[in-house]
Amino acid sequence: MTKDVVALTLQLPDPRTIAACLLSGGPDLRLQTLGEGAVVQLADGEGHPLVSIESPMLLAVPHEARRLLGVPADQLGESVWWTEVRATAATDQAQRLASVAAGRLVALLGGVLWPSEAVEEGIGVVDTHGVQVPPAPHPEQPAVDVLTDTAAVLFQDRPVLALSSWFGNALLSAAAEERRVQVVTPPHTLLTLPARLALAEVEGRWVVREETGGYYDGLTGAVLRWQGDSFVPVPGSSRETGGTGTAAAFVPVPNPDERQLLLSVRTCHRADEHLLLGGALEAAWQHLTGAAAPAAWGTAEPAGLPWSRRNLTDFARERAPRPTRLVVVGAPDRPAIAATNILRTTDGVEEDINLGVGYGKGEEPPFDALAGLADDLASHHGLRSALVHVRTGRRDVNAPASFETPPIPLALALGAEEVRRTGVGVGKVPVPQPPRAIGARRSPGRYFSLGEADSPSNWAALRSLLGHLRGQDA
Repeated sequence: MTKDVVALTLQLPDPRTIAACLLSGGPDLRLQTLGEGAVVQLADGEGHPLVSIESPMLLAVPHEARRLLGVPADQLGESVWWTEVRATAATDQAQRLASVAAGRLVALLGGVLWPSEAVEEGIGVVDTHGVQVPPAPHPEQPAVDVLTDTAAVLFQDRPVLALSSWFGNALLSAAAEERRVQVVTPPHTLLTLPARLALAEVEGRWVVREETGGYYDGLTGAVLRWQGDSFVPVPGSSRETGGTGTAAAFVPVPNPDERQLLLSVRTCHRADEHLLLGGALEAAWQHLTGAAAPAAWGTAEPAGLPWSRRNLTDFARERAPRPTRLVVVGAPDRPAIAATNILRTTDGVEEDINLGVGYGKGEEPPFDALAGLADDLASHHGLRSALVHVRTGRRDVNAPASFETPPIPLALALGAEEVRRTGVGVGKVPVPQPPRAIGARRSPGRYFSLGEADSPSNWAALRSLLGHLRGQDA
């Protein structure tokens, strides 16, 4: 497994300090850069990369370090610089070099080193003389450990696999090269919602390595093996190959007291100088968490910028017409996380939002607030459609490498534009309750309740409703 080390420093690591810390690992090492200087690498005498450091990131919300690494925010102050040091998986010496470089940063600038055991290796010189390091399989993507004709394989040994800039760039690069991303983790690793969605979008695979040496898919439980140039399901072990068996380790983890609300929203706005994005997400946050607004946003995890609809809008406008992908997170007392895609289309500016909110023991999800949220979205935030699910799952909204019960749909909402397109009215519709008008009175949308929470029959109601709507779609 790759041993990444993170230096959480109280001061900004400037380029000269980073270079000095990298070179403190020992003699016969040299520096090189990637991406116009965005990534600095420490290489051996033949140019083989050993350690890579991406540009430091300011975390104005230090509790992101707790969410992703388990580092308490009270050890970090009001803000902290996150510098990630990634070692090649080829040698133990590279992993020690990463600890030395990150340890020097913390020693010079103050802060915390993660993981804590890296402190023991964070001082000293590493002997790399004679180390046999193979050429980097993908010189432009340090996160990729193995590259084949069909797959880009990443090894990660972290408590939480997040949609980091390393991981996101590897996903985009592999998709452009028509390769499948396969990320390998130990069984204890959790997968964040943005990372899960991004992996699914490129048809990637989460490969879990068991202590016994076997492998299985962390989301489906399919038994896997390395065959040729990628991980593939063992015949007869998964639905992918017509089987029904799963890995023995892929068993449910009882957590009946924890649930998640999952909300998928699509909105569309007129593209003009007065547009302010993020309103739909902010409204969902208020209705479902009780908080006035999210805590932070960013282009990857950790999300280090304090929530600001104006700054978010300005960032997306500068990138247009290219799409903008963002991660938005909440405060620790109410776990919530969203992945947002902002896209300029012929209709205007669209926001596609996937939000997950977690609830623990004694915290009842606000089911009664769903209709009011739908009305708010239709009235003020350009709602096209919204679908709400509930599931038994971790309060932190992360996915474990074990079986989880499928989510159950609760409600579907359509904005006025979708209602006009489908022609659906307030008449007879195959749902338990009559549809409710939402939004403007002159041109309302519709809110469809699919049944009681946790009722499996809601799936049948959703299928019937979607069939009804498609039948009325001219």
